[in-house]
Amino acid sequence: MAKDYYEILGVHRNATEIEIKKAYRKLALKYHPDRNPGDKEAEEKFREITEAYQVLIDPQKRAQYDQFGRVFDDVGGAQDFSSTIFDDFFDDIFEGFFGFSRGGRRRERPTRGSDIETDIEIEFEEAVFGVSKKITIEKEDLCPRCDGSGAEPGGKQTCPTCHGKGQFVQRQGFFTVSTTCPTCHGSGQIIRETCKECRGRGFKYSKKTIEVKIPPGIDAGMTLRVSGEGNSGRYGGPSGDLFVNIRVRPHKYFKRKGNDIYLELPIPFTDAILGTTVSIPTLKGEKTLEIKPGTQPGDRIVLKGYGVPEVKGYGIGNMYVNIRVVLPKKLSKEERKLINEFKKVSGNGYMKEDKSLWDKFRRFFKK
Repeated sequence: MAKDYYEILGVHRNATEIEIKKAYRKLALKYHPDRNPGDKEAEEKFREITEAYQVLIDPQKRAQYDQFGRVFDDVGGAQDFSSTIFDDFFDDIFEGFFGFSRGGRRRERPTRGSDIETDIEIEFEEAVFGVSKKITIEKEDLCPRCDGSGAEPGGKQTCPTCHGKGQFVQRQGFFTVSTTCPTCHGSGQIIRETCKECRGRGFKYSKKTIEVKIPPGIDAGMTLRVSGEGNSGRYGGPSGDLFVNIRVRPHKYFKRKGNDIYLELPIPFTDAILGTTVSIPTLKGEKTLEIKPGTQPGDRIVLKGYGVPEVKGYGIGNMYVNIRVVLPKKLSKEERKLINEFKKVSGNGYMKEDKSLWDKFRRFFKK
């Protein structure tokens, strides 16, 4: 009976190349003769899965097998372990870490560009309500003449040291050990003529003006990320990102803590005693505020929902009005006379609330 290579590897008939490689590696590591010394059954199993892998991983052989149930090439030779699981396994490791395979030259893998950052200073109101700002940044763009290669068009040639391989290869058992060519540094090519526009750097500095949308509620110390506005990538890789650090100019009246704002309101002591109404600035415009009779220094009035919106769009802070009672430092004769009259009339009765405290003070000083 013809062998079912799909069943041997444990994959379905529509399996992708990645799925076939993954299944083969798992089985090959399990049945490899070096892991099963002297086990003839494991050795035969290893030959069988390697034969299946060599057919299914090759598009032409796989097409023949799918159509005729066999291939017309000799697909045996599983004894050459260096060309099977371990070559693939270590090639992937080298490729992932160093960008080159053990038996070939360095591949120019797509590389993401580096990030850049800049600072921007905005007004207090702009931070609260949001704003769009145009900023100019300096970034690295691929050289249009050499497209990032650093060489004049047609100015590269095959490395004479490694003959384009990028590596010096030595085999030790079933391992293949390679060292990077010191002349071309693994690329397989050398620059014969340096790009005249970028002088071999592969990029040029350019200035670009972009518009940055600053969301409502942003605060000093926060950072905005603008995707794709960093330095250009290499070999088709994406550009990096731009990070915009936010600074906010202090406001004349308001102070901010989180999403709450604070306003210090000075009022004459007479208004604190008698009560009054005053107009105050808020983020929503001017507002009339009632000062109740008997307001004390340090009293606070809370205006809910008059603060800063949450930058992520959930909720809004409050506004806290801290009362500062202003006392006169100098009195005219008439003012002094009137206050003395007030003292006589009131008898300092308003101090009754704090009488117990004064009594404690008196007892303390008598000791």
